[in-house]
Amino acid sequence: MSDEKNAYILGTEKEELHRLGVQHQVWVSETVKSWELAGFNTGDTILDLGSGPGFCAQELAYLVGSEGVVIAVDKSESYINFIKEINKVQGLNIECVLSDFDDLKLEPNTLDGVYCRWALAWIPNPEEIIAKVTKALKPGGTFVSHEYFDWSTFQTQPNIPALTKGIKAILQSFDNSEGRINIGREIPAIFSKLKIDVIGARPMTKMATPDHLSWSWPYSFLNIYLPKLVGTGLITNEEVDDALEGLEDLSGELNSLIVCPYMIEVIGLKK
Repeated sequence: MSDEKNAYILGTEKEELHRLGVQHQVWVSETVKSWELAGFNTGDTILDLGSGPGFCAQELAYLVGSEGVVIAVDKSESYINFIKEINKVQGLNIECVLSDFDDLKLEPNTLDGVYCRWALAWIPNPEEIIAKVTKALKPGGTFVSHEYFDWSTFQTQPNIPALTKGIKAILQSFDNSEGRINIGREIPAIFSKLKIDVIGARPMTKMATPDHLSWSWPYSFLNIYLPKLVGTGLITNEEVDDALEGLEDLSGELNSLIVCPYMIEVIGLKK
């Protein structure tokens, strides 16, 4: 049985499930582009490492078709069950695996591709997990990583002091965790050490305005995560209220901007 309470830093409740759906819509075009660059194709076996509720696994399943398979791995039982329902209703070829990355078992040279987004930043041993997954890749297989390069670039225009304080508290909470929030900057070197050729690297970011869907991504994240920090000593209830009030003020001005955290896409090819 998975520890659902601690499965995700933002939780796995319905509110977070909806936020992940919004997040997927914001990033889906960039995500599909990365799969094209990596050469993911019909008939492939693709690992979705840290699949969450399966929004990407679903897209990948349509990509690989009935002759391919998507292996969706996640440690949240509720999310894996959600994928199983999608799989059943839509008749997709998704193999659902309830496991954390440490306990994950993969057969050597069985994968054509790996996709991993915002999963390596939250674990203490990303190098070990990448090495494990790489052994499961076939020669010529590709590994697509989407991770943060510099989370501290998260900012607003105009600056709202109370909101800026809340954003800094969030970053501090990440720095206090067992993971490395900016693991994306380390991926090329990790790939190189494992004899994986880096065949692509590109910056990924969003600059959101209130009248665009992309605004919903940071907006929903801040509303869900900031209250969770109360009691950690990083922020008080009053400071959270002030930060979220500032976010609402920002949302009411069409010329406002949110610069989302700077990310990096890295695509590796196994020799």
